[in-house]
Amino acid sequence: MMEKFWRKDGDGVHQTITQGSQKLALFLNPETPTQLRPLTVVLHGPAGIGKTTLAKKVMLDWTRDSLAKTLSPAFYLSCKELNRKGTCTFAELISKNTPDAQEARPEARAPAQKLLFVVDGFDELRVPSGSLIHDICSDWNMRKPAPVLLGSLLKRQLSPQATLLVTTRPEALPELRRLLDQPLLVEVEGLSEPDRKASILKHFEDEGQALRALALMQSHPGLWRLGAAPAVCGLLCACLKLQLEHGEDPATTCRTATALLLHFLCGQFTPASGGRPCPAPLQAACLLAAGGMWARTSVFDAEDLAALGLTEAALRPFLDAEVLQKDVDSVGCYSFVHLSIQQFLTAVFYILEDDGEGARGRLGGDIRDARELLSKEERLKNPGLAHVARFLFGLANERMAGELETTFGCRVTTGVAQELLKSEPFWTMDLSEVMRCLHESQEELLVRDAMDHVTEVSLRVKTRMDLLHSSFCLRHCQNLQKILLQVEKGIFLESDTALESDTPVERSQQDHHALCLWTDLCSVFRSNKNLSFLDVGQSFLSHSSVRILCEQITHVTCHLQKVVIKNVSPADAYGDFCLAFVGKKTLTHLTLEGSVHSDKMLLLLCETLKHSQCNLQYLRLGPCSNIPQQWDDFSLALKINQSLKYLDLSASELLDAGVKLLCATLRHPKCFLQRLSLENCHLTGACCKELSSALIVNQSLTHLCLAKNNLGDSGVKLLCEGLSYSECQLQTLVLWCCNITRRGCKHISKLLQGDSSLTHLDLGFNPIATGLWFLCEALKKPNCNLKYLGLCGCSITSLYSRDLASTLTSNQRLETLDLGQNIFGKNGIIVLLEALKQNNSPLKTLRLKMDGSSVEMQMLLEEVKDSNPTLTIDCEDSRTTRSSYCDFFSSML
Repeated sequence: MMEKFWRKDGDGVHQTITQGSQKLALFLNPETPTQLRPLTVVLHGPAGIGKTTLAKKVMLDWTRDSLAKTLSPAFYLSCKELNRKGTCTFAELISKNTPDAQEARPEARAPAQKLLFVVDGFDELRVPSGSLIHDICSDWNMRKPAPVLLGSLLKRQLSPQATLLVTTRPEALPELRRLLDQPLLVEVEGLSEPDRKASILKHFEDEGQALRALALMQSHPGLWRLGAAPAVCGLLCACLKLQLEHGEDPATTCRTATALLLHFLCGQFTPASGGRPCPAPLQAACLLAAGGMWARTSVFDAEDLAALGLTEAALRPFLDAEVLQKDVDSVGCYSFVHLSIQQFLTAVFYILEDDGEGARGRLGGDIRDARELLSKEERLKNPGLAHVARFLFGLANERMAGELETTFGCRVTTGVAQELLKSEPFWTMDLSEVMRCLHESQEELLVRDAMDHVTEVSLRVKTRMDLLHSSFCLRHCQNLQKILLQVEKGIFLESDTALESDTPVERSQQDHHALCLWTDLCSVFRSNKNLSFLDVGQSFLSHSSVRILCEQITHVTCHLQKVVIKNVSPADAYGDFCLAFVGKKTLTHLTLEGSVHSDKMLLLLCETLKHSQCNLQYLRLGPCSNIPQQWDDFSLALKINQSLKYLDLSASELLDAGVKLLCATLRHPKCFLQRLSLENCHLTGACCKELSSALIVNQSLTHLCLAKNNLGDSGVKLLCEGLSYSECQLQTLVLWCCNITRRGCKHISKLLQGDSSLTHLDLGFNPIATGLWFLCEALKKPNCNLKYLGLCGCSITSLYSRDLASTLTSNQRLETLDLGQNIFGKNGIIVLLEALKQNNSPLKTLRLKMDGSSVEMQMLLEEVKDSNPTLTIDCEDSRTTRSSYCDFFSSML
């Protein structure tokens, strides 16, 4: 009974499937104790990868166990067939291959745990999303629609103890997971790389042609990945073999999937000498493909053909060429040789010129407009539409459109893709999908027009395909200014042991191909004169890929101004980048951030700073643990350098000893730093004496951030002593989360009432509520110069609202007050808002935690707005860790 399920399609396929089934043997074996195996296994993978073949092989292994002492039945349910089956009982549903199933339940003949149900092609099931969850049946003899019975089986209402094996494409996994309880998910990867290689070589008698075909496929990551599906691998080989035998160069054909499928299709329909091609069969096949695509089916019966006005005779040329074939599982049904062929012909459907008689002239209500291919909502329901859209862009290529017209005698238009480019849905797609579509076209003018308005891209490189698509598109993006780049692990293999099963030669070839694509991508840094910002973060590079990137950066035509290198491996990459920046006169902003910084990196960075052509203005280093040990070199570099204005050492282990060294540099007359951040540098109040002294001497430093250091009230006192000197030019001081209390507020209040240059002060996340009165008294003084005061998260309550209200009505300089993350309560907020109704306050921005949805508050806010139209009140309170003025470096990037 089961023999008809197992077909040997080649030794390579059989071996791969055998290995895959052996991995499942522990779980899918009727003799394995139930508690040792999961009851539900899901095989998922793309179309044609071998899921169905593997599932049927498992069925044979299940039923052929000669050592089994009891019967172990297995039942096969094809979702393709269930779509065409009406109302029935579950016993009738499984009786197709087991005639006696209607007479007795399998439970009567075998233990429940000995039963295996294979549900094949869940993604083919045509039911509304979520519908299978609501209608549940537990009676084998109750008549229900076939999909409902299937859903009940998956929900374990019909045979709770049976083993379930389900196959599906990845896009249907979310829907399937809603029905299953703790399934074991097994990804079917198809032909392994060695088996893929062996399969390709077997298709060619000529060794030279075989090696040429293999090299072409390996050099194009998209085709190499498609070759994992046995059916597609054979299709690729047939196409390449035909070209090589005709003496043609297949390199162009291998660039895109569109080119390859077009060449395959045209190769099956080359008209005889003197014969005239007829467009009718192509129109019929495209109509069938498009109708099935929108109906979410790849299997067609006589009713489907009739609904589209088609007959088998109209499709006969495609049946004779075996592009369309009779389905092996569903009697009287047809399917395309592979899903990609159906998707390709659907794309052709949209470019056929509408003569009123052909496929477009019979456009049915279920076949949507081409713009719907880009709809996010439609793609969620029907992910295959994304592939159709890519093929549609591929057919925008004039050469390929011409080949289609010549072969089939049809007329096509290449303007559909241009129309899609102008539609809003196209640019709401993920950037990687946009680039995928544009790359498929291979039309440089089309890509240039599409990318002309793009000034910033964020690339997440997960596969070699991402490298291929992005490098092609970015070369034609002439107005690009900023690139954010993230490279995931496994792209570059020279230092990655993830593929231990591959031979060194295979690993070397893979890495060579990846590096070639990476070189193409990196070439944009020297070819695009407008590109000025590079951000590389959370990336797994290699020594070779870093070298390639650095070579492009050092080129004289590279005009990068701002570079961020953050959390990049290998660790030596930081030193390589520093070396690349030596003498780079366009570079003005540099961030080197990660967990590892070597002595070599700091030495090379010092060389960059000391170079006569260095124009670096902003430098961020962190976290960095060895700065104090290298301070002599770093200090010398700061003294020699005349351009650096902003230095950020946040999260570095500077400690008090390191601050002492830094202050010595700050006191040097040739130190021109203007902004300095020492946030979270493990400092204490003991270092504040040195800082205070440096602030008196240094005439250029205007911004200082000491946030997230345990300075305490004693440290604040020392700082205020230095800030009180008229020589001190400091304007901004950030002290959030520094353990400052009421006593510290006294020292700050005294400072603000003196002749201080301080205009921006951030005291957020300090427990200073009881010291707020001192600050309010200072703000009321006419000589207080504060324009910004940050009091976010300072435990201030309604008890202090009247002090603040009195301050707001009398202060004549404060423009921004941050009171977020404080709980004033309704009464406290009313007091503050009533004070703000007076139009003599200079306040422009108030951040306040409040519920602005109540009618009373809305009315009060409107009254404040009417009397003080220049005031903005921010009620959102979304920031939870730090107040708004802490990032005074943020504007630098």
